[in-house]
Order: sequence, then C-alpha cells, then structure tokens
Amino acid sequence: MSGSRERVLARVRAALADVPDNEPVKRPAEHGHDEHHFTGQALDVLVDRLLDYKALVERVSAADLPGRIAAALERRGAARVAVPSGAPGEWFADVTARRIPDSPEAPLSVAELDACDGVVTGCAVAIAETGTIVLDAGPDQGRRAVTLVPDYHLCVVRADQVVDGVPRAVRLLDPVRPLTWISGPSATSDIELNRVEGVHGPRTLEVLIVEPSA
Repeated sequence: MSGSRERVLARVRAALADVPDNEPVKRPAEHGHDEHHFTGQALDVLVDRLLDYKALVERVSAADLPGRIAAALERRGAARVAVPSGAPGEWFADVTARRIPDSPEAPLSVAELDACDGVVTGCAVAIAETGTIVLDAGPDQGRRAVTLVPDYHLCVVRADQVVDGVPRAVRLLDPVRPLTWISGPSATSDIELNRVEGVHGPRTLEVLIVEPSA
C-alpha cells in the first residue's frame, strides 16, 4: 500500500511541478455567480471553509491556548480524553479531564478509544483553499485510529502550518508517512441524500487556530 501511495503522490507532484507556490486561493462559485479569487489572509479563508463544513472553529493566541482547550473540553462534557504521547504538556495546563495517553509503546485498544469522550491532537498542514486538515502521524497527532474512533476531535492548528492550496501542501508532506486528510466532521449520505454524521470518524470536529502574537 505504501508503494502505491508513493507512486500516486509522485505523479501528483510531477503534474503540479509548474504550479507556483503562491497560487491564489479561490472560492467556489455559489448560486451561479462567477467565482472570486482570494488575495486576503489564508487564515480567513480556512475559517470560512471549516465553518462551511460545520466544524467548530476558534482563533486563539498561544498564551490563551491552554485555557481554550480546557474550555472546549468542558463545553463538550469530556471527562476522558485520548492524547498522543507527543502532544505538548503545556496544552493541558488548565485541563481537568483525565488524559488517556496513546503511544507506539502502549497503544490504546479500539475499546479504550471508544470509551474516550474525545481526542486532542495537533496537525501537519492545514489547507485554506479546501478547508482541509492533514495529519501525518507526527508525535502530537498519533496514529490514525486515535482520530477515527472517538466521536469528538479537538485539533490545534498553528498559523504557520496553514498554506494556501493543495500543491503547496503536497510539497510539504512526506509520502511515506500515513496521511489523513480531514475536511470537516465525518459524514456520508445515502441515495436520497440523507446526511449521517460520525460514520467513518468523529461526529464533531473542533479546531483551535493559534495565531502569532501581535
């Protein structure tokens, strides 16, 4: 499987070789109007896309992050939270919920993950144009199951991890790592377009975007 993924990503990179890194972010056409080209802040576009996907989004400062993480978990009523072993300890300075660590040496079982009220992770890259958050199993993200089994995912995104578009994101990502691309909460629909959430992953995605200090 990893060989196939590498071949696909190599073809994507080759196809995008002549696309500039600063390609403008675009808003899809709505209600028949011409599409508009975004030249403003990528963070604004990312927030717009995430909200459109029905994710919960908040922009915070680095100093306020621990308090905002604690507040988000309290609003959720989360008493047990899965946490990758490499997540920064300062994130949880104000958290009262019980943290359940997951590590390569001591991975949580599916039953243990299912018993958690949520998971808190970082990310590898966030793409403004598509409102997509990409995880690559880094130390603050953990393995894929950690973010697929719990019903609630609280993701911390640093402003310097946000890129305008997919071409730039692909250049930054390592194709040999397990990549998870998240565009809003997990959802699917049947042939009658009845939407069902939480089938293939978390029912609720909450994103805290950490902005640089003024």
